[in-house]
Amino acid sequence: MIQSLKQNPTIDDHYDAIIIGSGMGGMTTGALLSREGKKVLILERHYTAGGFTHVFKRPGYEWDVGIHYIGEMGKKTSFARKLSDYITKSTLDWADMGEVYDRIVIGDEIFDFRKGVKNLKSDLIQYFPNDEEAINRYFDLVFKVTKANRKFFLEKGTPGWLAKLIGSFLRRSFLQYSQKTTLETLSQLTDNQKLIKVLTGQYGDYGLPPAKSSFAMHAILVRHYFNGGYFPIGGSSKIAEAIDKVVVSSGGTILVNAEVTSVVIEDNRAVGVQLSDGRKITGDNIISNAGVSITAKQLLPADNKYARELLARTAKVGPSSAHICLYVGLEGSPEELKLPRANYWIYPKSGTHDENIEAFVNDISNELPLVYVSFPSAKDPEWANRYLGRSTIDILTVMPYEIFAKWEGSDWMRRPEEYKDLKEDLSQRLLEKLYEREPQTRGKVLHYELSSPLTTKKFVNYEYGEIYGLEHTPERFSKAILRPRTGIKNFYLTGQDVSTAGVVGAMASGLLTASAVTGKNMLAKVMR
Repeated sequence: MIQSLKQNPTIDDHYDAIIIGSGMGGMTTGALLSREGKKVLILERHYTAGGFTHVFKRPGYEWDVGIHYIGEMGKKTSFARKLSDYITKSTLDWADMGEVYDRIVIGDEIFDFRKGVKNLKSDLIQYFPNDEEAINRYFDLVFKVTKANRKFFLEKGTPGWLAKLIGSFLRRSFLQYSQKTTLETLSQLTDNQKLIKVLTGQYGDYGLPPAKSSFAMHAILVRHYFNGGYFPIGGSSKIAEAIDKVVVSSGGTILVNAEVTSVVIEDNRAVGVQLSDGRKITGDNIISNAGVSITAKQLLPADNKYARELLARTAKVGPSSAHICLYVGLEGSPEELKLPRANYWIYPKSGTHDENIEAFVNDISNELPLVYVSFPSAKDPEWANRYLGRSTIDILTVMPYEIFAKWEGSDWMRRPEEYKDLKEDLSQRLLEKLYEREPQTRGKVLHYELSSPLTTKKFVNYEYGEIYGLEHTPERFSKAILRPRTGIKNFYLTGQDVSTAGVVGAMASGLLTASAVTGKNMLAKVMR
């Protein structure tokens, strides 16, 4: 059972591995090492484990904070499903969202994304009959990136000496796609701006509009959902519960309310961690899932050579976008309210994604550049067993951190009235977008509350309230230093910054890190 440091649990003085942060990268690393017989301690500063996979509750409701849908979970032989089953010992089940997983809304037009490559391709050609050749070439490019990324991520798992010998060869084919922006690549295929707008309608899943994002990241993301979307049965809290059992089975512990203030380093070797209550715990291996910036600036000594190098070499890669999320609780079951399982991606009729983002960043009173609507209670077949006659909806949009930065020093739940007034205004704007698409929900809302970038910063400990770690620009993918092995002995990185955005990206990083720690081919074990 996940324990809290506030309850004075029994903690050993030494572990085979200590993992800082319980996001999916840390949890996956911990589960994999536990299945290798390692005694693992996972430390989480928040009062609940799971990172963006945790839930929070209010009377009569619960909301999944970060999991809105996952791809590749329907086919039990896929990498994502194999890895999920391995780290949970197949105790986690997934519900299919149905034929349509995303709806791209541009003005009054709706473009459904149906699962299955043939379905999606034929629908796009039907929507844009004059662009059939461009659409076919687009799918060919997406699959080429998928093929190339295997070698790219394989290189991240190789020892330093081997990476120096063959690293450039393994990275080469992927970099030819990653070093171009999504807009650059798509503009070479078509000059149809509406088609580009639709093809990039899921850009919120990696946090950057087409002119800034790496095409490789775009391709990885859209390919991930070609076979549909899936949701954890019983809610995303089931993920941490399942992994906790795996960790405990090998003598390990997941500990919340346990903030790490520093990594203890002796002679350039990581030997333990220091907690905020003053206690020191030692370990054979120390793994940070806290993100590159927090790791280098807060957890490692300021004069550490590797920490300085890590910051210097990633200085030109900024944080990913921040966001706001409105958590809505409704009277009535998903069936009674006729809530869909497919997500909405709602965009203005005019302007490109980049133009609309720029206008909003300059003045947030301008039209919302993106509104994402998810219906978690409709996706979970076990929802009614927990909350009969109730429903939930999540509504998100991008939000510059700077808008909320002036309240940075205020306390959570005790922030000034001006902050609350801004949140209320934004909440009403988001609710109106919901009512436009699902008018039957008007008058059924019993509860809503908005999380800001400051909320994200408090609970996930990202510096600027970002949700995807480092931004997924072409520059980011050129940084070979973003890998599990570090310049400090027995110290490793895991999480989104090691691989890519999202739950499965973080899981993949956990696989790479566990392989680096053990020196074993964990991928082969998982796929067996």
